Amino acid sequence: MEEYLTAKQVAKYLQVKPLTVYQWARTNKIPAVKIGRIWRFKKDLIDNFLERKPQKSKSKKSKKSPKK
Repeated sequence: MEEYLTAKQVAKYLQVKPLTVYQWARTNKIPAVKIGRIWRFKKDLIDNFLERKPQKSKSKKSKKSPKK
């Protein structure tokens, strides 16, 4: 049987706020289905979403030229 998650569960899984999950769902940035007023997220599609998402570098190196 397929596993569906709530927005709150997805938020915890992705370590973001539930509001962010709702915004992503409304703008089709994350795979979701709306049943009445409730959003549901298929877990395997969320996992695929994570695998496709490009990773952002957490460290930003400054490219300042040395002073003379």
